[in-house]
This record gives sequence, structure tokens and C-alpha cells, in this order.
Amino acid sequence: MKILLVFIIHFTLFAEDKTALIKVTGMTCPMCTTAIKKSLKKVDGVIKAKVKLNTAVATVTFREKVTQGQLLKAIADVGYKGEFISVK
Repeated sequence: MKILLVFIIHFTLFAEDKTALIKVTGMTCPMCTTAIKKSLKKVDGVIKAKVKLNTAVATVTFREKVTQGQLLKAIADVGYKGEFISVK
């Protein structure tokens, strides 16, 4: 039982986080960035989301279990289109 508990704690604490840069099209105002940011943060496993209007880029930090499709869907759910630039 202790081994299982140690494994779970280790996996939870040391799971690799990823950071994605996503080009977002269709944003016209600060409210757009707020809507996208809120939608991304609702995805289970998203740790941090920043959206900049001037560059039209969302920077999202997330757990490994989150798929790219989930992030693009979160952006599409609020009426915008996302395209991955990079994932590290």
C-alpha cells in the first residue's frame, strides 16, 4: 500500500507540464482575450493560460493528460479559431 501511495504522490508531483503557444484568430478586443482565457482554464489539467491581443497568441501551461484537441475546442467553444505554433 505504501508503495502505491508513494507512486501516486511521485506521479502527481513530478508529472511533466507542457507549454503550448497557440495562434488565435478572430480576436478584436480585450474581452475576447478574457473569454478565451476563461475557456482554456476550464479544461481539466490546464494550469495557466495567458492570451495577448497584440500578438494574437495564447500561452497555455497544462498537464500531460490534456490533449491539443481539448485546447482547440476550448478556444472554438467561445467563437475563435486556434492553431498550434509549438508545444514544449
